[in-house]
Amino acid sequence: MIKIGYPATQPRIRTNGGEDFIFDEIRRQWCLLTPEEWVRQNFLNYLTKVKGYPSTLVAIEKEIKLNELVKRFDILVYNQQMVPWLMVECKEMSEVLNEKVLNQALRYNLSLKVEYIIITNGTYCYGFMLKDGSFVEIDSLPDYPRVG
Repeated sequence: MIKIGYPATQPRIRTNGGEDFIFDEIRRQWCLLTPEEWVRQNFLNYLTKVKGYPSTLVAIEKEIKLNELVKRFDILVYNQQMVPWLMVECKEMSEVLNEKVLNQALRYNLSLKVEYIIITNGTYCYGFMLKDGSFVEIDSLPDYPRVG
């Protein structure tokens, strides 16, 4: 398991029409504040503010095709050559991270072909790295690969 030290920042939250919204700094838009969105926004904050991942190389909730199905990943980080490098699958805090969640991320990776897969529910976080054609568990998030 990977230990995450979330930064002590206050997200921008507003209420509109009886629903709460959280501001997504990367997409620069207000998103409906669901339990999964809360996890996603906190994890994005961790990646960019603590780990120093460049926000310009982070994609959020983009569509991918898996055969005839259209799915959406939660977070995808590209390397400096714009090649998918790390994928994060977020679940709400009450959802248990199990083989089903990992298999979902592995299916998404059939299309993305990343080097790292992370699954998190905000409280627990597990990471996997591609090594010799298989994913092996890692105990910390990788540093962002800087060139030069």
